[in-house]
Amino acid sequence: MAGYVALLRAVNVGGTGKLPMAELQAMCRDAGFTRIQTYIASGNVVFESKAAAKKIKSALEARLLAYAGKPVGVVVRTAEEMAAVLKANPFPKAAPNRTVAIFLDEPPPRDALTHAVGAQDEEMCLGEREIYVLYGAAGMGKSKLRIPAGKNGTARNMNTIAKLAALAAKL
Repeated sequence: MAGYVALLRAVNVGGTGKLPMAELQAMCRDAGFTRIQTYIASGNVVFESKAAAKKIKSALEARLLAYAGKPVGVVVRTAEEMAAVLKANPFPKAAPNRTVAIFLDEPPPRDALTHAVGAQDEEMCLGEREIYVLYGAAGMGKSKLRIPAGKNGTARNMNTIAKLAALAAKL
C-alpha cells in the first residue's frame, strides 16, 4: 500500500462545488482506499491505496461526476511527491500562507510564466508538476494574476501542503 494525497479542484471554495468531507471519505472507501483522512473542508484527502495514481484519479473523478453532476478535477500525489513539493518551495523564507503551489497533472510548459497576466508584486517559479507563486502585499484574494498554464490546476498554500505532507508521511 502506498500513501497518497488527492487535491480536488474548486470544492467548497466561494460557494462552489459543495461537497461534505464525509461524502468524500465515503467515495474513497467505495474506491477501495484505506486509512482515509480529510483535511479542512476544501477537498484535501490523504489515504492508502494499492492502485497507481492515474487509476486513483480516474476513480475519484468518476465518483465526483456522479455525485456533483459535473466534472470535478482531481490531482494526485504520492506521499513522497507531496514532501518533495514542500522541500522544493523556491520561497522558503516567505510567509507560508502567501506562498502557493498550483498542482498540475503534467509538467508546466517552459514558457508558462511568460504568458502570465496581471502580475503586480507576485513572484513565480516553475516546479516539476507545479507552479509556485509568492503573493505580495495584496495577497491572493486581491491579486489580478492569471497564469493560463495553471487554469486546470488547483492551488494550496504552504501551510496546507506541510500539513498534508505530514499526514501522508504517517501512513
